[in-house]
This record gives sequence, C-alpha cells and structure tokens, in this order.
Amino acid sequence: MLRMKISEQVDIFLIKFAKTLALPLSRFSLFVVFFWFGFLKIVGESPANLLVNNLLQETLPFVSFEQFILFFGLYEMAIGVIFLWPKGNRVAIALLFPHMITTFLPLLLLPSITWSRFFVPTLEGQYIIKNLVIISLAIFIASFTRPHRR
Repeated sequence: MLRMKISEQVDIFLIKFAKTLALPLSRFSLFVVFFWFGFLKIVGESPANLLVNNLLQETLPFVSFEQFILFFGLYEMAIGVIFLWPKGNRVAIALLFPHMITTFLPLLLLPSITWSRFFVPTLEGQYIIKNLVIISLAIFIASFTRPHRR
C-alpha cells in the first residue's frame, strides 16, 4: 500500500476544511455586504446614493428619493438577513434577482457615470461589475439547496 506524502495529506485537510467553511462564510459574507450597504443607504452615508438618485430620475422620476432609498436600503438589509437563514435560499435569491438587474441598469442608462470610455469602467462602474461575484456566490449557495419534495 502506498503512503500519502505529507503534502497530499495537507492538501486533503485544507480542501476538507475549506468545504466546511465555504457555505457558512458565503452566507455571512452576503449578509455583511447587503446589511451594511443597505444600512448606509438608510442613514444617508452610502457613496452609492448619488448613483441611485440618478438612476431613479431616469427610471421612476415620480418616486421621491427619500422614500425609495429607505425602501431600497431595507430591501438590501432583508436580503442579507435572509441569506443567514439556511432554509431561506429561495427567498433570498428571489429577492436578489431583481436587485441585481436594478444595479446593472446604470451601466446602460447612465454611461457617462459608469464608463470613462469603451470597456473602461469608472469607479462606479467597477462597483457595479463586481456584482458578478455576488451573483456567482448566490449560485454557489443555491447549489446546496435541496429540491422540493412532493
């Protein structure tokens, strides 16, 4: 019988350790990002508030910014809290889907704010594009969801 090298044993240990942490850390990370950023919107300290206001003027000019940012901040905080609940995957991802669509809209509707030139995003554009990581993380969490049973 062949004996495993120490490097293989360490590799196996690290992979098993990563597997035990991956799902809880993913849930916690999404909680932190959504709850924190949502809270900042509510208290008027989010650097994204100006971008949200500009997008609101383009899409829903009849809605007041104060009402919308309160709703949007609470919506983000709810997404974060629901991601902490293991059985809340479907709800959290259902709430995440329209949120991600909304957050990508400035790339199309506000190009002067989100692009400095073709395929060169501004800081705001980079902030939006990084949401691809959030989408990937949500898909990772969804992969652990058990199918409904009849």
